[in-house]
Amino acid sequence: MDDHALLREALEEARKGLREGGLPIGSILADSQGRIVARGHNLRVQSGDPTAHAETVCIRNAGRRRDWPQLTLVSTLSPCIMCTGTALLYRIPRVVIGENRNFMGAEDLFRQHNTEVVVLDDADCIQMMREFVSQHADLWNEDIGK
Repeated sequence: MDDHALLREALEEARKGLREGGLPIGSILADSQGRIVARGHNLRVQSGDPTAHAETVCIRNAGRRRDWPQLTLVSTLSPCIMCTGTALLYRIPRVVIGENRNFMGAEDLFRQHNTEVVVLDDADCIQMMREFVSQHADLWNEDIGK
């Protein structure tokens, strides 16, 4: 499985969210062969749903499944505690994170539950979030509950 290629797909989802007037956070779910089974991006602004973070949208888009323990969740940004909890609920064993410099999510909680966490520290993810947070601090703070 090529984590960097999967992250590029999540980054496309993030860019889609930004183009729609939302937050630039994207996520994908991939099976053990690296095939994408679901996609999502943050839709909180577009839908008015405070729980519509990229990871929860992606998991929702995956539908009913029985193969959760064989999937990898990829996100452009370190998942918040809500998204972490959703991934843990479905026992997704591996999470690939584009960056955690602009926001450190609940990565310790993943590790406490023996979830493999891979942080790629991707320059494109870092720059996109840095610019967004700088230009839209009010919207960002709303997203993280500040």
